Amino acid sequence: MKALHKIRKGIDMVLSSVCVLLFALMVVVGTYQIVSRYFFNSPSTISEELLTYSFTWMALLASAYVFGKRDHMRMGFLADKLTGTPRKILEIVIECLVMLLAGSVMVYGGYNIMQLTMTQVTASLGIPMGVVYTVVPLSGILIVFYSILNIVDLAVGYEREQREVKE
Repeated sequence: MKALHKIRKGIDMVLSSVCVLLFALMVVVGTYQIVSRYFFNSPSTISEELLTYSFTWMALLASAYVFGKRDHMRMGFLADKLTGTPRKILEIVIECLVMLLAGSVMVYGGYNIMQLTMTQVTASLGIPMGVVYTVVPLSGILIVFYSILNIVDLAVGYEREQREVKE
């Protein structure tokens, strides 16, 4: 169990660092875009495209990170009324459904769209669109992995609050 939590903590650290770096990149590129457009009257199409793709990457990776922390948005009107074993079973079923969705749509579908678009090239950056779409199966794999860890935690009764106190 401790090994799984160390792995989770390591992935959390990497994901949060990548999200911070992507956000910092967006700030720098956005500032460059504003300066080049308004002060030098020379808009940069590369910066526009880079901002779009880095925002997409950050959003998907940050959603996987938040999902792993179990801080994602949810409709708790049913789960909040349950306690004990029924609640645990419902939360495990929800994790399984999310894992099924992430595995089928994000991993399988994302991989297929990534392969399909490897021959298309972005307009300004000149990189294959498949490289841009790599984030979809990557974040799907992370969500599936986090779902497995969440199911293990729920099955053994290891609550999120306990994990945060020990970290």
